[in-house]
Amino acid sequence: MKLDEAKLKYIHTWGSLATSWGINKTMAQVHALLLVSTKPLSAEDIMETLQISRGNVNMNVRALIDWGIVNKEFVVGERKEFFIADKDIWELFKQITKERKKREIEPVLKVLEELQQVDDNSDEAQQFKQVLGDLSKVTNTVNNILDKAIKADEHWLLSNFTKAIKK
Repeated sequence: MKLDEAKLKYIHTWGSLATSWGINKTMAQVHALLLVSTKPLSAEDIMETLQISRGNVNMNVRALIDWGIVNKEFVVGERKEFFIADKDIWELFKQITKERKKREIEPVLKVLEELQQVDDNSDEAQQFKQVLGDLSKVTNTVNNILDKAIKADEHWLLSNFTKAIKK
């Protein structure tokens, strides 16, 4: 397989897999393209490679910038905007974890806390509070694990993960 074929296969596969994780297919493909590119790419470069519209490129690049995993890069002598993805996969993992935690876990914790403030002492209310309390404990545990993963270096997390699996 030639390098260009391998890159395109990776980009399309990554896009398809991303939908399983609730991520827009095109956004994942744009990120994958920027991740395997050896130089910053313009919107036109992305449009041409992925065969998508300018609006689609702009919308997805902005989302990737908002996630903190793509940056604009200045190219001397060019007026166009260029984009580049961080190549450090560990930092990418940590940034995505941080964003997903902020967007998904923390709002759930807030709602669970609010819902436990039900002003009712009936048996049904107590059962409701118990279920919410259990959900809150599990969600807080996940939140704490994600906090540790975000703060950890690669070797610490992998060694502790390996130890946990062996038990």
